[in-house]
Amino acid sequence: MIAVIATYQLPKPITRDEARRIFLSTAPKYQGVPGLVRKYLCPVARLGTRSAESISWNSRAEADAMYTESWRAFVREKYGTDPALTYLDSPVVVDNLTHEILSDA
Repeated sequence: MIAVIATYQLPKPITRDEARRIFLSTAPKYQGVPGLVRKYLCPVARLGTRSAESISWNSRAEADAMYTESWRAFVREKYGTDPALTYLDSPVVVDNLTHEILSDA
């Protein structure tokens, strides 16, 4: 498994409530995506100046299938900025909601 952190600068400061509204509008886009295990949408750093997504994937290939030029264009249109991607190897995930420990083979 891998984790990807996508970060992007927001064009103007927004409140937590505004971030929540925006994130709820984009969240359905990620339901049912093959290989996507879990996605967190977070306003980070100084609230309103940067946003981040942390996404768990089954494989790098499945993550790369999401992060196309079309996806980058969607982020540019929605947030007015280009995203930066950081890939992290994640051989084990502890999920306390499902009481599972997930591990790649």
